[in-house]
Formats: sequence, C-alpha cells, structure tokens
Amino acid sequence: MAGRMGLALLSVWDKTGVVEFARELSAMGAELVSTGGTLKALKGAGLEVRSVSDLTGFPEILDGRVKTLHPVLHSGILARRDIREHMDELDGRGIRKVDLVAVNLYPFEATVSKPGCTLEEAVENIDIGGPSMLRAAAKNYEGVVVVCNPARYPQIIEELKKDGEVSRSTRKRLAAEVFRHTAAYDAAISSQLPGMMGVAEQFPDIFTAGARKALDLRYGENPHQKAAFYRDPFRKEPCAAFGEVLHGKLLSFNNYLDLDAALELVKEFGEPAAVLVKHTSPCGVAVRPAISAAYEAARAADPKSAFGGVVALNRRCDRATADRINATFIEAVAAPDFEDDALEVLQSKKNVRLVRVGPLEGLRERDELDVRRVVGGYLVQDRDHAVLKASDLKVVTKKKPSEKEIADLLFARLVVKHVKSNALVFAKDLTTTGIGAGQQSRVDGVAIAVKKGGDRIPGSVMASDAFFPFRDGVDEAAKARAVAILQPGGSLRDAEAIAAADEHGIAMVFSGLRSFKH
Repeated sequence: MAGRMGLALLSVWDKTGVVEFARELSAMGAELVSTGGTLKALKGAGLEVRSVSDLTGFPEILDGRVKTLHPVLHSGILARRDIREHMDELDGRGIRKVDLVAVNLYPFEATVSKPGCTLEEAVENIDIGGPSMLRAAAKNYEGVVVVCNPARYPQIIEELKKDGEVSRSTRKRLAAEVFRHTAAYDAAISSQLPGMMGVAEQFPDIFTAGARKALDLRYGENPHQKAAFYRDPFRKEPCAAFGEVLHGKLLSFNNYLDLDAALELVKEFGEPAAVLVKHTSPCGVAVRPAISAAYEAARAADPKSAFGGVVALNRRCDRATADRINATFIEAVAAPDFEDDALEVLQSKKNVRLVRVGPLEGLRERDELDVRRVVGGYLVQDRDHAVLKASDLKVVTKKKPSEKEIADLLFARLVVKHVKSNALVFAKDLTTTGIGAGQQSRVDGVAIAVKKGGDRIPGSVMASDAFFPFRDGVDEAAKARAVAILQPGGSLRDAEAIAAADEHGIAMVFSGLRSFKH
C-alpha cells in the first residue's frame, strides 16, 4: 500500500488505542469508516467518521448480525491494485478502495471462560464479519494494511509519518499475524463449542491447538536452542503453565518441564505430600500428616539428587517447610500458596523460583488430552487417571502382603506411573526409598534403584510399571530384602516371577494395570 491513505475501516471489540489511532489517520487525510460501538466511540471523540452502511448503501440488519458482509465493502478490500481490470471494475461500479482494515473480534474465549456461560451466549460471541474482513485484507496485503492487534497501531502511524506508506515487510508481518489470530479464534471455537452443543468427540478427525505465546524464554533445553512458552487459554486445572511466579528469575524451559512433572505427581495424593524432581523424574516422594514432615522425608529419600531439583507441595508452604527447603539448593518451589513468613524465608535466596498454582485438593477438571509432539505429527491420548484400590489387587504368591505393605504398594504405584519406563520404585512408610528410571532392561532398573536407595531399601516394597519378562528382577529385589512387589502381570513368564517370589518369601500382587511413561 503506497501513496495517500484513502478509506480506513475500523471495527474493533477491543477499543484500546483506537481513538488515538483514528485521530492520527484522520490527520494524515484518511477517511474513516466504522461500525457499531467503534463508530460511536470515534464520533464521541469528535472525529469525522462514516458508517459502513453509508459506504454500502445497505443498513445493519438482524440486530447487527449482518453489517459488514457486503460486496461493496469486500470488493474494496479484495481488489488487486496491480490489475487494471480490477480497478476499472471498481470505478465502473462506483466502489471505493479500502486501504486499511483495523479489526479485532468478539471475545469468544473470554465469554466461554466465564462460569455459567450458556450455549446461546457462546454462539452470539462467534464473530463472522470480523474474520471475513481480516482474512480478505490479509489475503490482499500487497494493497491493504491490516491490523488485528492494537499494539501495532504506533508502528503503522510511525511508518506512515516517516515514509508516507507502510512498508511491504510490515504488511506481510501484519497479514501473517492476522492469519494466526483467525486460526486461533477458530481453534477456540472448535475446541469449546462442540462440548457445549453436546456433540464433542474425544479424538476428532482434525486436531487443533490454539495456544497463545506467554513469553519468550532465554533459551531452550540448551543455551544454543531458542525457545518460547505457549499457554492453552482454556486450561482450568492448577498447573505450572498458569502458576504465578512470586519470586526469582523467569522460569526456564527446563523449569517448566520439571515443575509440570512434580505437580502432576503431587496431585495424585489426597494427604499432605511433597515431591522432588530432577530432570523430569522424581527423586524423592513422601506423604505425612504435616507438609513440613512430608518435605523432610522426600528430601531424605535421595538427598544427593535433591540438590538443584524442583519441589512441589500439595499444601500451602508454611514457615517450617520453608526453613527445611532453604537448607538445600533448590531451583524452584511450586505450592498452592505460601504463608507470608514462608515467603520471607524463601525469598532470602535470590534466584529460587517460587510458583503459586492455587488449590490442589479435590481436583475435578482433569480430563484434557495428553498431547505429545513428534517430528511430523502429534500423539494424542487421554490422561492416565486410572484409580487402583486395594480391592483391585490380586495376591498371586503364598505370602500375602500386610495392610501396611499394601498401603506402601499403592503409594509406590502412584509414583511409578510418573517415572520414565522402564520404571521401578521402592517405598517404605509412604516414602520412596529407591527409584530406577528409564532403563532398557527391567533388571537394570531394579539394580539402579537398589544402588541409589542403599541402606534405605531393606524392608521396602517395590512397584514395577510393567510385568517382569524374566525372574531376574524379582531375584534382585529379594537380594535387597524387599518384602512385597506390585506389578501388572501379563507376561508369558508370570509363573517364573511368582515362583521366584515364593522362593524368597516375598508377597506379590498383580494390579492388571500397566503404567508406562515414555
């Protein structure tokens, strides 16, 4: 778009800066055209502005549902300036070119996020004319300046004042922003409206993700990788993504991964629980009547690995817990909230990130999909919220586990589902004593867990995320003096594993529930 600015169409829901923008455009000779509330706002500011109806010769009808859907308007936006036949046709029909389109859309996301939003309210906040004008103008970016983000107004005015036109590179960037904006708008509608209409599908033919960038990160997993963080606008569950950073440096790429892993595990427990995570794997987990005791036990489960890890609590962090946390170098702490004196203690460490995520007790809305990116596509599944109770366990050995051992087995099973496969977790007194993660063979996972646990292992139970393909894993657990084993069962050699447990006098139960985490 070059030369003197002609018609400038402004029709915005978010009126931030629009009066100032319009005033600058008008001062440069632009003729303002607008609709509805924007028209009223501009006139109220003393600006000379025409209604779109004056331009099209057709009134707004159907309570405003139709006001910009007209060939006169869209022809003025879409006509190619470099094609003589297009310009001649506009002239022959008395249609004016539209040189600038500033539009932002009805607040569908904000509307459906309000408690009690009805289907009718959601439907009425689906913008039709706005996306049509934006897409038309973005398609014709060679001849039209299009803007959907009020933050871009100053740059447009600056370029017009300086050069008399908006540069081609800026017009391309503005058009690209529009297409992302309308795509996200449609993604929001497609993700929310079907559920409100009662026709949602868990795995529809087309998967859309309308996440919005929250911030640029210093770097990715490693300093040579660039990165940014995006949020799902419809996430309601307390999580790392929407946690409020109360202190410390900005969260890093790896901080988000570790905090997510820690929080998803600590959510598993109804009783006060603490989790320490290092490199996305738990290194210490404990449940206790008080949150300070839970943290102390979780840290003691593997104090070497706790150094430089992240902590998640499922209760408010109090002063006693803060004192214990401060005794170790910790990267980040996530909790439902922090008492004032606990904050004072933790903030004495300059760089520790403190993240408030809100209440974790009694979570209900945990039904969103688990989405993982692979090169060339996405893997989508429902989240693993399968519940395992004592009554679900099948004792397959001569020896039966005690009630205390069953409680520890169920605790260990909740932890093992959050450990990278192959995964083995030893536990005692509702505390992890040794964790083996990510090994290619199950027996090696047992050996690593035993080595890490040391003298904490004897008397522990062991949970395995999948069946034992051979008896060797059971034999290794017996050498470490484990007292009971939980596994899903289902191996062709289940009988060998059971026989090994019987030989060693170890109780074994089958859960029938595999818990791989890849």
